[in-house]
Amino acid sequence: MTRNSLFVLGGARSGKSRYAQARAEILAGPHHFVATAEAFDDEMRTRIARHQADRDARWQTVEAPRDLPGVLATLNASNAVVLVDCLTLWLSNLILADADVDRAEVELCNVINDFDGCIILVSNEVGLGIVPANALARRFGDAAGRLNQAVAAVAAEVVLITAGLPLTLKPAPQPR
Repeated sequence: MTRNSLFVLGGARSGKSRYAQARAEILAGPHHFVATAEAFDDEMRTRIARHQADRDARWQTVEAPRDLPGVLATLNASNAVVLVDCLTLWLSNLILADADVDRAEVELCNVINDFDGCIILVSNEVGLGIVPANALARRFGDAAGRLNQAVAAVAAEVVLITAGLPLTLKPAPQPR
C-alpha cells in the first residue's frame, strides 16, 4: 500500500471532487488530472467544462476513459500528484465496452499499490439507494461496490464526503 494514496467517496454533488482537488493542491509537485469521462452529450460537455474551469494552470489533464491503469503507470513518479476523477465513470466505460472489469480492477489496485507519488482517486458511492430495476444498472452497482471495496482496501486513507463534509473512514498512516 502506498502511503500517499487517498480514496474519496461520496454521492452525486456531495463535494467529493472539490475536496479531492483541494487536498491535491496543498501538495508540491507536478499535478496531473486524470479524466475518465467522455462527453457524449451537451450536459456532459457542460459538466466537464465546469470541472476544467475549477482547475488552474498547474494542472495537466490526461484522459483515460478505459486504460486507467496504463495511464497511471506512465504518471508514476515520486514527486507526482495525480487526481483521478472518477472511478465510476471509468467503470461505466469498461462495462459499456464489454471489457474485463475484474482484471481492470486488479490492475488498478496493483498500480495504486506501486505508486511512488501521491494518488487521489474519486468515486461515487452508489450502494446507499434501492436495488435498481434493470439488469445493467444492477450489474453496474455490484461492480462499483466491488471496485470501491478493493480500492478502499489498498488506499492509505479513505474519506467519505456527505453534504460537503468529510468523514474519515480510514485515517492516513502516521509518519514514524
